[in-house]
Amino acid sequence: MTRAPAPLQPLSALQYRVGLAVVGRVGGDDALGRRSDTVDKPGPRWFTSTDPVWRVHDDAAMFSSGVTALLLQSLHPLAMAGVAGHSGYKSDPWGRLQRTSDYIGRTTFGTIDDAEAMIARVRSVHDRVRGKDFRGRPYRAGDPRLLEWVHVAEIWSFLAGHRAYGVDPLTPTEQDRYVEESGHAAAKLGVLDPPTTVAGLEAAIDSFRPELEVSPAAVETAHFLLEDPPLQWWARPAYGLLAAGGLAILQPWAAQMLGLRQPRGGRARGRIGVAAVRWGLAGVHGSRVPGPTE
Repeated sequence: MTRAPAPLQPLSALQYRVGLAVVGRVGGDDALGRRSDTVDKPGPRWFTSTDPVWRVHDDAAMFSSGVTALLLQSLHPLAMAGVAGHSGYKSDPWGRLQRTSDYIGRTTFGTIDDAEAMIARVRSVHDRVRGKDFRGRPYRAGDPRLLEWVHVAEIWSFLAGHRAYGVDPLTPTEQDRYVEESGHAAAKLGVLDPPTTVAGLEAAIDSFRPELEVSPAAVETAHFLLEDPPLQWWARPAYGLLAAGGLAILQPWAAQMLGLRQPRGGRARGRIGVAAVRWGLAGVHGSRVPGPTE
């Protein structure tokens, strides 16, 4: 006779509910199943669990640095116009977040076949996304220059978040490897010569500064992320900790452009928020991950 599993203890049950709520909000209702399909599926991979890109993208610090990335990315008016006009970030913000999460997951943790299929799908979408920004300047999502901005702003933010809040710090050499590894999918997506070192990443960010401008859509995005997130009242305090942590690590010049005051004690609040997310995720995620040739 098979013995029924023991019921979860109150603290474990709370941890599981917190983790399930976080995973479901970021990844969708079937997030656990899709994560298992991605991580446990046999087949060759670009990366293993010991590679810097896996360690950064699998860390709870991503929940704060994702806010940083969205704020920084919003400063390019052409990229922001594409997001505002085609992504549905206001009408379906969680759907957009879930699609982004799925892309990062498939291209970091998935098999090569699944990663390349995801990239092909996104390239197909980009081919159809075009329009004009708030000043009437034309853009197309597949423009290599815009793809580069989205990539370097994202990777800079994820690395900054991991430095501030990550549980498994990277050495300087590993940080360079993270930049190089994150450029693998970016190059296949259409980025020309993505940076391969932290110094190159910083130089790439600096090269874009003459092109950056605060558009009305960027201001709306900052308000949406920091002041009026699409959350119920009980979830807002926890999200506020993560958002404060994300704003705290944004470059001061970028915060100034957006008219944002970086919060006093923001990094401490970010550490608390990330630690809470990490605790919840530990209640729902196993630790086993496949090797590159399984």
